[in-house]
Amino acid sequence: MTDPATALSDVRNRIAHAAKIARRSADDVALIAVSKTHPAEAIMPLIAAGQRLFGENRVQEAAAKWPALREAHPDLSLHLVGQLQSNKADEAVALFDCIHSLDRPSLVTALARAMDKAGRHLPCFVQVNIGAEEQKGGCAIADLPALLAQARGADLNVIGLMCVPPLGIEPAPFFALLDKLAADHGLRDRSMGMSDDFETAVMLGATHVRVGSALFGARS
Repeated sequence: MTDPATALSDVRNRIAHAAKIARRSADDVALIAVSKTHPAEAIMPLIAAGQRLFGENRVQEAAAKWPALREAHPDLSLHLVGQLQSNKADEAVALFDCIHSLDRPSLVTALARAMDKAGRHLPCFVQVNIGAEEQKGGCAIADLPALLAQARGADLNVIGLMCVPPLGIEPAPFFALLDKLAADHGLRDRSMGMSDDFETAVMLGATHVRVGSALFGARS
């Protein structure tokens, strides 16, 4: 595995190259280093190399390793990029700075209540089940208008849409569809693209890419 600073530089260069092809500014694309299953010792070299935006999949895992890291580095930003259970909403609001997986009415209610209680109004992405896969989280495309209306009615700060395209299929059409859905609903941001396809996502409008193995190596 390449050392963390080199891996980070490589990913940033690839984002910049993809943005240039799309006639976009690389500054318009936020790199989220997804550190799920990796210990604090693996995260610290990326922090030392200048990375400040990180992502975790699970509330419980984030709670175990991030409070100490954030105390040492108060300028870090932590995004929840995995599924969120409604009963973990309070913890998630306390731990994270952004939620990427708002996908159902019950979670709208839980997050709105948790944010009001904590006095923290985090930006959120609505996760769309872009490939209509039964086993995946995310709001069905047909249900998106109603969910957005509910979230806005609950005063949640929905800034964009998020998706995970089906595995083993060319992702470009799914990214293009998410980009169109976001535009149709007046949303600024698109959280799409991971280690295998983030360059394609950048060329198709991603504002946030969620990169894990290209930075940290394969998960154990």
